[in-house]
Amino acid sequence: MNDTLAFIGGGNMARSLIGGLIDNGHPADAILVSEPNAEAATALHDTLGVRVSNDNHAAATQADVLVLAIKPQVLAGVCTEIAEDVRYHRPLVISIAAGIRADSIDGWLGGQTALVRCMPNTPAMVKAGITGLYANPGVSADQRRRAESILRAVGETLWVENEALLDAVTAVSGSGPAYYFFFMEAMIEAGEALGLNRQAASKLTLQTALGAASMAIESDESPATLRRRVTSPGGTTEQAIHGFEAAGLRKIVHDALRAAHDRSVELSAQLGNPENLKK
Repeated sequence: MNDTLAFIGGGNMARSLIGGLIDNGHPADAILVSEPNAEAATALHDTLGVRVSNDNHAAATQADVLVLAIKPQVLAGVCTEIAEDVRYHRPLVISIAAGIRADSIDGWLGGQTALVRCMPNTPAMVKAGITGLYANPGVSADQRRRAESILRAVGETLWVENEALLDAVTAVSGSGPAYYFFFMEAMIEAGEALGLNRQAASKLTLQTALGAASMAIESDESPATLRRRVTSPGGTTEQAIHGFEAAGLRKIVHDALRAAHDRSVELSAQLGNPENLKK
């Protein structure tokens, strides 16, 4: 028997998760989406076959698993609205709202909630994402498996036992796709400066990025070992690596991820206070 999954919010991440779940065999009619935008709700029903509603109470009361797929700025209000429903029906609650700590969500829902907090990333939209997950003490082993199976519909998963580590997950993988896009931009521009047209520079850069990532995933060797293997002494690759090292690329990366981590900590503190969300 399949769990009834209810989503509050039908945005990009919710649509990606729902599409992945249906592709993996979860019945569309066992999924309910509460979406206030009538046009978006109709599109979800027409394209994915799921049930739709504009009633958050209906989602909370019918769900075995309730996914909060809404913006952090509205999470406190929605949780307060459905708190009585959650306290009575006791679904597993999964939050993909960035930055808001489990204790804050649990408090808004009235306490003693079985809650999993997630940090997905945008490649989930092409089923190539990775999601960091944290379970509060109210989550059972079976509920952990349920949460993992839902997020695995759009990629890989990684559990952290200390919630504070989700800030590191945010810095590495949550924000990470933008770092690679930025590096791709720079490589494409460099290729153009060397005489390639933009189409050729883009194709060479993007396929190389895909190939390198695929090699790293499939290999038993570390990226450092793979890099050394393709860096012939005195060759072209070695000259480029020397250039990166001379420019301090490692320190730049370390400093950038530290800045992302620290900002994640700051935002979590701000977003966890509903008074701040009103400002």
